[in-house]
Amino acid sequence: MVLLTKRNLLSMQDVSRDDIYSLISRALIFKKNRSRSKTLLKGKTLALIFQKPSTRTRVSFEIAMMQLGGNTIYLNSNDLQLSRGESIQDTAKTLSLYVDCVVARVFSHSDVENLARHSKIPVINGLSDLYHPCQAMADLMTINEHKGRLDGLRLAWVGDGNNVFNDLLIACMKTGIFVTAAFPKGYEPPSFILELAESASFPKKPAFKIMNEPSKAVKNADIIATDTFISIGSEAERNIRKKIFLPKFQINSALIRQAKPDSIFMHCLPAKRGEEVTDEVLDGKSSVVWDEAENRLHIQKAILETLVV
Repeated sequence: MVLLTKRNLLSMQDVSRDDIYSLISRALIFKKNRSRSKTLLKGKTLALIFQKPSTRTRVSFEIAMMQLGGNTIYLNSNDLQLSRGESIQDTAKTLSLYVDCVVARVFSHSDVENLARHSKIPVINGLSDLYHPCQAMADLMTINEHKGRLDGLRLAWVGDGNNVFNDLLIACMKTGIFVTAAFPKGYEPPSFILELAESASFPKKPAFKIMNEPSKAVKNADIIATDTFISIGSEAERNIRKKIFLPKFQINSALIRQAKPDSIFMHCLPAKRGEEVTDEVLDGKSSVVWDEAENRLHIQKAILETLVV
C-alpha cells in the first residue's frame, strides 16, 4: 500500500485506489462497533498543530484517538516556538521525540510538507491551502454508503475551486467517479491540480469536465457537492465573492431538481446558510451532510490505525 510506504497523508496523491477501498472498509467496521477498538492505540499520542480554527477536524481526531485508547495534545500556533521563529525542521525533530503522529492544519501546504520531510513520525494533513485529504476520504466513504459503489457515478461540484475540491477531484479520479465542475471565471482550480487529476484517472482517460454553468454541471448527477466560497483566509474578499458567486452558484432546490431524482447533496461544513446553499437543500431529504460529518471520525480512525499501529 502506498500509504503504508510513505507513512504520511498529505493529499490524496499519497493513497492508491486499493488504499481508498481498504480504508473505507476498515472505517465501516469502526462505525459499526466502536467499543471493540479501545486498546488499539493504547499508549500512543497524537499532536494536533492548528494554525486555523476547526470544529470537525479537531473534535473528530480527538474523539478518534480517545475511542482507540490513545491520547491527544492540542497545540495552536501560539503554543509553539514556531510563533517565535523556531524552524519547522527543528519543530519536526523535537515532536518526533515525544509523540507518535502529527495532524497539521495550516495555511501553506509547504509547511505540512516540510513538517513531514523532517519528521520521523507520520504526518497527516488536517487541511492546507491546497488539499484536505481526510475530508475527501470521508466524502468517498459517504458516497459508498449511500450509493453502494464509487466507480461509474457522476459527481457535480458547484462553487469555488478550493482545497476541498482539489483532493475530492483526485479522489474521484482514482475511484472512477466522473466529475463535472462549475466555477465562476477566475475561481477554477490551478492547472497543476487538473494535470494531477488527469494522471490519476481510472481508467486512464480524462474523467472530468470544467465549465462555468452550474445547470449543465448538475445534469444527471448522482452527487452534488459544494463548499463555502469564503474560506478561511479569504474573509476580506467576502463582498466581492458574494457578488461573483451569488445567485448563480448557489445550490438551491431548482438546481437540485436538474440532477437525478435520487441524487445526494454533500457539503464539508461549515455551511454559510443562504449563501452557497439554501436551508431547504441543506436540511432536505437529499442532504447527507451529517453522515459526511460523522464519517470524518471513522475514516480518521482507519487512517490512524494504518499509520500509527
